[in-house]
Amino acid sequence: MKKAILYTGLLALFFVSCDSNTYEDISEEQNIVGTVTYTANVKTIIDNNCLSCHAPGGVASFRPLLTYAQVKDAVENHDLLGRIQLQNGQQQLMPQTGRMPQANINVILQWNTDGLLEN
Repeated sequence: MKKAILYTGLLALFFVSCDSNTYEDISEEQNIVGTVTYTANVKTIIDNNCLSCHAPGGVASFRPLLTYAQVKDAVENHDLLGRIQLQNGQQQLMPQTGRMPQANINVILQWNTDGLLEN
């Protein structure tokens, strides 16, 4: 009986402490090869995760993320990197609908490390 409780507890701890939510997150994290650029890697992530709010008609249309220059400015001057790394439930998390997969966050972080290149 004690062993069953111990194993159940360890199994629960394993699942709670796991950083990645899905198999896709794990496999995508390994796909960063070479220099990350806005056009090739980041634009699709921004389009899929941010434009519902950060485009005309969205609740955050005052800070659009439609172009390379706007996204670069958000990284350099408006804490985009900090806000996308917050955990679900923390104030100012972006996107507000829930944290992006870590693989997407890693691509944006790598883009910053690689110099915020456009192409």
